[in-house]
Amino acid sequence: MASKPLVDLSTLDLETVVADSAALRSQLAQRGTFDMVDAVVHRDAEEGLIVGYKDVLASDWWASDHIPGRPLFPGVMMIEAVAQLCSYDFMVNHPTDEERFIGFGGVNETRFRGTVEPDGRLYLIGKPHRLRMKMFTYLAQAVFNGKLVMETQVLGVAL
Repeated sequence: MASKPLVDLSTLDLETVVADSAALRSQLAQRGTFDMVDAVVHRDAEEGLIVGYKDVLASDWWASDHIPGRPLFPGVMMIEAVAQLCSYDFMVNHPTDEERFIGFGGVNETRFRGTVEPDGRLYLIGKPHRLRMKMFTYLAQAVFNGKLVMETQVLGVAL
């Protein structure tokens, strides 16, 4: 997978929230410590792009133990964050009367390209790659301090 950015974040309004935590929770089942997306700041179904963020703080539950003296936001949590963002986008783009949950199907071609240290805002980016009624694959990236720090393909399954 290429390291080309899915979007130039400098071209977007990153201050206006288009989906807050209440909107995210209306579609996602994760709560508490596994609430990995704080807000969505850009969503364009026609363009096929969603951008959200997670504020990474030194006071977060994981920070004192991963890694003591030099907290690093865990890579698996970056993956979980983009998976939640992409699941939210899929659910909103494909509404149904059925109650459903998006299960984690896997990741492909995951690369970590930098570290995320508190305090700062981790931008999460998703773009649909392959969509079916009950399955999806999104291209996803995470950007911290203007640098691409993670990229992957997220696979989800509607259960």
